[in-house]
Amino acid sequence: MNALDWLQTSTPGLLLLCAAAIAVLLVLIITVKLEPFIALLIAGLGLALAAGLSVEEMVGTALSAGDSVLEKGFGGVLGHIAVIIGLGTVLGSLLERSGGADVLLGKLVDVFGEKRTPIAIGVVGVIFGIPVFFDIGIFVLAPLVYVAAHRGGKSLVLYALPLLAGLSMTHAFLPPHPGPTALGGLLGVDLGWLIIMGFVCGIPAFVAAGLVFPYLVAPRVPVSVPADMLVGESGRENAEEEGEALAPVSLGTVLLVILVPLLLILGATFGTMLLEESRLLSVLTFVGNPAVALTLAVLLAYWLLGLRRGMSREEIAGFTGASLRPVGMILLVVGAGAFFGKVIATTGVGEALATVLSDAGLPVLLLAYVISCGLRIAQGSATVAIVTTGGIVGPTLAGDYSQPQLAVIAVAIAAGSIILSHVNDGGFWIISRYFNMTVKETLMTWTVLETVLSVVGFAAAAVAWLVV
Repeated sequence: MNALDWLQTSTPGLLLLCAAAIAVLLVLIITVKLEPFIALLIAGLGLALAAGLSVEEMVGTALSAGDSVLEKGFGGVLGHIAVIIGLGTVLGSLLERSGGADVLLGKLVDVFGEKRTPIAIGVVGVIFGIPVFFDIGIFVLAPLVYVAAHRGGKSLVLYALPLLAGLSMTHAFLPPHPGPTALGGLLGVDLGWLIIMGFVCGIPAFVAAGLVFPYLVAPRVPVSVPADMLVGESGRENAEEEGEALAPVSLGTVLLVILVPLLLILGATFGTMLLEESRLLSVLTFVGNPAVALTLAVLLAYWLLGLRRGMSREEIAGFTGASLRPVGMILLVVGAGAFFGKVIATTGVGEALATVLSDAGLPVLLLAYVISCGLRIAQGSATVAIVTTGGIVGPTLAGDYSQPQLAVIAVAIAAGSIILSHVNDGGFWIISRYFNMTVKETLMTWTVLETVLSVVGFAAAAVAWLVV
């Protein structure tokens, strides 16, 4: 057997090829500074060639490419998540423009009291973070944090970290955010179970990172609120300049819009478990399909948060359309990651990895977490870490695990994808800029917060694994 045959047919050879492909991926992202989706595409094609896949298997022919690994890899997962991420983005933009966060924070401060404003801000981060992307959540809610810190007279860190913990937890653990939604397609797990396990494992992580850690670290990191960050009581000081003030949005309306899609999706999940074939089950299955549930939520928000409060159709079309522009790159990264995973499965690398794990007895939950952690620390992107880990681990799971178990594995991958955010993570610099922190202060606060979220989230997943 020559060296090439050994690489393409033996378990050690296939694993060596996979490791080399991941190394190339990291070099392209970190050193060459290629866009992650291009790097994933190059690494996947390189692995396919090295493992001996034919050109027809990889990319099809000039006349037909529908059955190729490239199109099946990209198309399979994008068909599952593209509509969900797009609808989730539109829903988030409607909530943003409505001023729902202002109302939510005000009510929660009334409930918790002025002294517990940081806790109220953290809860806003969790609730508002369900439909709103992480960075958008920061842009929208940061002015509220500035005002609260100015009034409270304490370090800005005490008020910022609970918000960041809430937004980061929901972004990592809950659909319709890109990472967990992609894992639903990559691992073949129902989004209802992902929501359940995301909350079960994410809430303890949020409590530790968002409600306990800020009180411990804030006295050691005194950060003031610069005058140019105090843009008004609600952070929406330009509202009057834009025209006639809109009718106020109620707390009940905000909660209704956020909870409707979650409840519909969970209804379909539990209906499948508890009901026999019936018309009711068919209705629950239809309205609980994530795409249908989010479409209904968007239509509800379009009316309740937009038209009924005085927004014009042109205005709504303008800001919802603008909100979709960043989604293209997210979808490309997820699709390229799914292609990379498809190559791993097709070349036999996934089967080789399954054999090694079986022989070594390494728990799949720990493996998923460690791989995700390594990829996150090395290249900075949580989404890349998630889709790459899902592609590596996914082929080892086929047919051997229940839906709740697959959901817990997905949570472990998601937990690994947020550990140790540092200077190679774009979010690190956003937080440093928005909350007036030096690099050292951001490492002491945000980096540790993400690590606490990750470790506690994985610990909760390990406990859940024993139950399911």
